[in-house]
Amino acid sequence: MTTTIWHNPRCSKSRATLELLEDRGVKPEVVKYLETPPDAVTLDKVLTMLNLEPRDLMRKSETEYQDLGLVNSDLSRDQLIAAMVANPKLIERPVVVHDGKAAIGRPPESVLNLFT
Repeated sequence: MTTTIWHNPRCSKSRATLELLEDRGVKPEVVKYLETPPDAVTLDKVLTMLNLEPRDLMRKSETEYQDLGLVNSDLSRDQLIAAMVANPKLIERPVVVHDGKAAIGRPPESVLNLFT
């Protein structure tokens, strides 16, 4: 069974989540999502697994959020997902996907629920 982590090595929470998984014997596929962003279909699927709307997975403090006008409530789910695909910096990290479920590693321990 494959476990994947959307990882940003510069993020302390992302590093801590990866270390937590490895310490428990989980060898995840590491996707550096800033270099290889998920496509819209994958992102939509992960949002569904997380039971979140796109804005719930967005880093609203990023300049791109304001610059792109993503606060606009008229934007559709598809438009928000497209913005995240084009600007992966907007995606909250880390995201861990395992066995058809997903969790955000904030705090890192929250991903452990995927393995129970």
